[in-house]
This record gives sequence, structure tokens and C-alpha cells, in this order.
Amino acid sequence: MASDYDVIIIGAGMAGLSAGIRLAMYERRVLILERHYIPGGLNSYYHKFKRPFDVGLHAMTNYVPKGTKRAPLTKLLRQLRVRYDDLQLKEQYGSQILFPGVTLDFSNDFEQLRSEVARAFPDQVDGFDALTAEVMAYDELSLDKEPIPSRPVLAKHLSDPLLIDMLYCPLMFYGSAEENEMEFGQFCIMFKSIFREGFARPEGGVRTIIDLLKQKFLELGGELRFQRGVERIVAEDGQVSGVRLERERGVTKISSKPRPRSESAEEISAPVVISTAGLPETWAMTDGLSERAEGETVIGRLTFMESIACLDVEPKELGMDKTIIFYNDSERFDYRGADDHADLRSGVICATNNYHHDEPLPEGILRVTNIANYERWAAEKAAGSYEATKESWYQAQCEKLVTMIPEFRDHVTVHDSFTPTTVKHFTAHARGAIYGSPAKRKDGLTPVGGLFIAGTDQGFLGIVGAMLSGISIANARVLQA
Repeated sequence: MASDYDVIIIGAGMAGLSAGIRLAMYERRVLILERHYIPGGLNSYYHKFKRPFDVGLHAMTNYVPKGTKRAPLTKLLRQLRVRYDDLQLKEQYGSQILFPGVTLDFSNDFEQLRSEVARAFPDQVDGFDALTAEVMAYDELSLDKEPIPSRPVLAKHLSDPLLIDMLYCPLMFYGSAEENEMEFGQFCIMFKSIFREGFARPEGGVRTIIDLLKQKFLELGGELRFQRGVERIVAEDGQVSGVRLERERGVTKISSKPRPRSESAEEISAPVVISTAGLPETWAMTDGLSERAEGETVIGRLTFMESIACLDVEPKELGMDKTIIFYNDSERFDYRGADDHADLRSGVICATNNYHHDEPLPEGILRVTNIANYERWAAEKAAGSYEATKESWYQAQCEKLVTMIPEFRDHVTVHDSFTPTTVKHFTAHARGAIYGSPAKRKDGLTPVGGLFIAGTDQGFLGIVGAMLSGISIANARVLQA
């Protein structure tokens, strides 16, 4: 009996859409199922106060100029047959790592960071060069690399714990699911994407990229259904056979080539399922695996609270000329789940205006992100005190901000915040873990034949990393197979 589709993809984030495009290029019948009403996953958008707000995207990492050879961005554009200009990328002004008494400025020119290390840590620059060489020689995109911790590698080259902490700060905030550690392949991905390549922002925000990928997928004949969550991944005798859907919640179906079939059907068949839902989440909904999930997968503790403030002036008019500031005000950088609702000792400050936009944004935008605690916010929801607590923590974030950047509070017109419970609601990640489980499946394989992992818990990070994740699994596990 013929299957309904060749491949079902769970999740219409960057990884799911990219995998779908790659497979549809080769005439696979592909269905993407998204439990919410818009695509994007961890990097999406929403509307409030008659404004569009990006979620997740402070910056698109891996920026390289048009025509750069052998770069991840160039590779994915070629694989997806997308034009560089369609991304509408605008470079950052310049960013900073801010610790007590020490700063390191960096930009999309790696030599600036190196010169900053030489200025602030003159006895460490040779070790920094050696570390850079080892990072650049490492093939972090290989699906077969054995994971190793990064701290022993850094300790081999660098002897100053402050410099090590300062290098870890942006890399961990932008991609580590581990507490106070980072797998070396993950470290290499983030070092290259942030320091060696750089930051940019698509004109129009993350929706520019999401719309581009969605349209490409549909043009190739793919089918995309919103508000269709997966209840079970169906497997028989160790082989995936399809999915069982959650109860319908106002189905939205988008397809360039609609196929006649019953929308009320609970099960859809396919010999291949690619899940971008996360490793623990995939285990929990797969026949024959849910009872094995405990102990085989670890639910991440790294989740965040982010506040967005709209201003009646641009941040640079107030003296905030950096694009992103990664800060830490403690003696040591402590990257772990927060004990309280949020941990304000370290965080990320982003001035969305501070990219080389073609036209000024209609208003100033500041964003601040701090590590948070899922259980605390879930308890506020249950107690009915969520909104009041969220406002009080927004005010606390502002108090912290004005110790590092110019006073801005009199210029705020509207503000909004999201918390770990928001993340869990829109991504279904357990505990709202932004970067998923610390246990990654680089090869994408699972104990069930035909079921593969892509996205966050495959271990490729950022927007470009997520797209490469979807491409790599489509190529290695479906097309080449």
C-alpha cells in the first residue's frame, strides 16, 4: 500500500523548512506539520501594539560578504538555490563583551577581536592564535565526530580564566545547552559563526528569511499544514510508518499542489519522519521509545526571559552605539539555570537599530535577555500572578541595564516580555529549554528506522546552523540513502 508522503517533517522552523526544500527539489512528496499558526520555531515573530516583534533573532550569525567561498552561508544558499541578495542582510555596527574592568570589542572583522585580546591580555595572544588555528582546522559539520568537552582544549592554549570566561560568554548565550561547559564542536561552530564571520540582520527582520523559505518550499510542491501537532510517531517492528495527529484545532493547509485526502484522518503514513521537535520530545511521542526516554535524554535547564522596549529615539542618539553587548558583572561567568525568576548577573543587550539598514527603523528598539527559571514562571502562571511578576522583572532588567548603557527609560513608548513559559507554549520544548537537550544527536540517527533528528538537538546552532542541519539530514539520511 502506497504511503501518503515520502517524508513527514515535524516542525516548520528553519531546519524543517530547509529539509523540506532540499527534499522537494528532488521530487520527494514532503509534508511539514507545524503545531502553531506561523512558521519559524525558535526564530519567529509576533504582533503586539500594532508592531512586529522578532523572537530569537538578535542577529543572524555566520555573516560573510557576497561571493565568499567555502562559508556555511554560501554552502546553504547553494544547497537551497536561494540568492544571497534575497536575504537582504545588513551588517552590524560592532559588538562588545563587557566584564568588570575589561572589555573586548569585536565586529565582522576578526582582526579587531585579535587586536583587542592583544591589548587586554598581551601574554595570551599567542595562545589565542593557537586556539584559533585549532578551531579553524576542526570539521565541526561532520556528522560522525565524537563529542569532546571544550574546556580542556581552551586550557591547553589559554591560562587566564578571565579571557576564557569572556570568550565563552557570547558563545554560550548564543548556543550552549550545557551548564558551564560547551562541547568542542559546538564551541567551534559558535566561534566561527560569531567571531570569524559575524553578525547581520535581514532587512525586515526574521520574517524576511521565514517567508523566503516558506515560499521556496511551496513553489517546489511541498505541503505545509499549520495548527497540526503530532501526538504520536507511529512505528512498527522498529521502523517508522507515519504519525498520528493531535485533535484538529482549526486546520490551516497551504500547498501549491493540493492532494485530495481526508483532513479528518488521524494518521498519515510515510516511510521517513524527520523530527525537529527536540530529542526528549521526540522520544516521548515515539512508539516503543517513550519508556526509554528517561536516562537516555536530558531535558535542558537553559531558558531565558527577554524584554523588548520600543523607544521614541534611536539608541545611538542616547549614546548606545554597539549592536550587541554580552555582559557579566560577577567575578566569574556562571552560565547555568537561574535560581530566581531570572539571573541578571549576566545577559545580552541588543540595539536592533544598530545595523547598517537601508532605511532607519520606524522607532528605537532595545532588547535584553537573561537566563531564567522555568519552574518559577510556571508557578506564577498557576498562581495568577504572572503578568504582575513579569512587569516587576522587566523593571529589574531596566535597573540593571542603566548601569551599563545610557538612561533610556523616559523614552520607552511600549514594552513587552516573554518568559520560559512563552517559549514552551510556542516551541513545545520541555521546560522552555531554548537550546534543547545537552545530549545531542549529531548524526541525526535514532533507534527507529526511518526516524531522524534535525534542528536544535542535532547540534547545529543559530539560523544558518539550523538550516544546515535540515539540509544535512535531508542529504545524508534520505537523498543519499
